[in-house]
Amino acid sequence: MSTVSTRRKPPRVGDAPLFRRSLIGIVLVLVAFVIIAPLVIIGVEAFSKGWQLYRDTVIHPDTLHAVMLTVLAALIAVPVNTVFGIAAAWAITKFDFWGRRFLLVVIEIPFSVSPIVAGVAYLFVYGLQGLFGPWLDAHDIKILFAVPGIIIASMFVTAPFVARELIPLMQAQGRDLEEASTSLGASGWRTFFSVTLPNVKWALLYGVILCNARVMGEFGAVSIVSGNIRGQTNTLPLHIELLYHDYNATGAFAAASILALIAVFTIIAKVALERQGAGRVRKTDNPAEKTS
Repeated sequence: MSTVSTRRKPPRVGDAPLFRRSLIGIVLVLVAFVIIAPLVIIGVEAFSKGWQLYRDTVIHPDTLHAVMLTVLAALIAVPVNTVFGIAAAWAITKFDFWGRRFLLVVIEIPFSVSPIVAGVAYLFVYGLQGLFGPWLDAHDIKILFAVPGIIIASMFVTAPFVARELIPLMQAQGRDLEEASTSLGASGWRTFFSVTLPNVKWALLYGVILCNARVMGEFGAVSIVSGNIRGQTNTLPLHIELLYHDYNATGAFAAASILALIAVFTIIAKVALERQGAGRVRKTDNPAEKTS
């Protein structure tokens, strides 16, 4: 008499309803108290004393100057870091050269160094007592406590974002397409714009969005190199801090609501890009789509 032995499948993580519900509940509670609640408080406090005070704070010359300076820093830092990120990612993933690993480590430095430390380091490089300070002062070139210092600090803290989005994707794609394009006689620029860029455009846009959001909200490094001069070298995060120290909490929340709106639009753009990229991946991986 033969017996058929049956093996029980090992339970998978999450099969237990109690475990799954507990995990979801913990995540929802943390999201509610750590992310949603602060955003709600910003909106409530910003309008706590009426629309008129909110409007007066937003259109105040100091607030408008802070917004314009923040936008200016983003308009310069984001394109520069985009070009840097593309060049670094392309060099690291498509070519073999001495110092390749070292370049990859250097790109990661802004992620591991505190923005405050970076700001202090710039003081010792461009300050009056710094490495280039005497020469800059002799030629009447002002870097620190001026707009150039803010832009340089913003570029430092956001330098890795585009590169770190592109490098893993380019490494996964390999070099076959670029080598095939080159073997057919295409130039380096033609290969980049016709082969490489179309395959990484969603990751590139994602990195640009993250880079822009980081520039808009940067506080630490900029607070060191800007000098916190009201109406001159204050970006929007620094202006919020000054309003709070002036015991103008409502005005600080009103200015903070601008950054909160930028964050919301950033999340919307991020989700839209992720859905676009996922849709293209599904379409490409569908055999029916390939043969049709």
